[in-house]
Amino acid sequence: QVQLVESGGGLVQPGGSLRLSCAASGFTLNYYAIGWFRQAPGKEREGVSCISASDASTYYADSVKGRFTISRDNAKNTVYLQMISLKPEDTAVYYCAAKNSGWYCSGQVYEYDYWGQGTQVTVSS
Repeated sequence: QVQLVESGGGLVQPGGSLRLSCAASGFTLNYYAIGWFRQAPGKEREGVSCISASDASTYYADSVKGRFTISRDNAKNTVYLQMISLKPEDTAVYYCAAKNSGWYCSGQVYEYDYWGQGTQVTVSS
């Protein structure tokens, strides 16, 4: 059974850091493009970052460039999203997703085939 499980969310002060994890079971993450998305209350889900199969390329939304870093640990079948210099506007539920067509990255929700349940990130003083 294909499953993605996010973890690492929580409450952090502005300027703080968090590392989100996306652990996969039932399939090998390295063959898929993995995206991170977020959805704030009342807003559409938006693409934040992506790493393509075999780490050939990455994508970052303009709003997170220079602050977020995506990486993959194949031995653990896990993808991470390191977030630094967090801002209140980063508050959202963060989701990871896997795309069968793994050779390219995308920030589009409709292109992804498997989704996790999400983890809450709250940036507040």
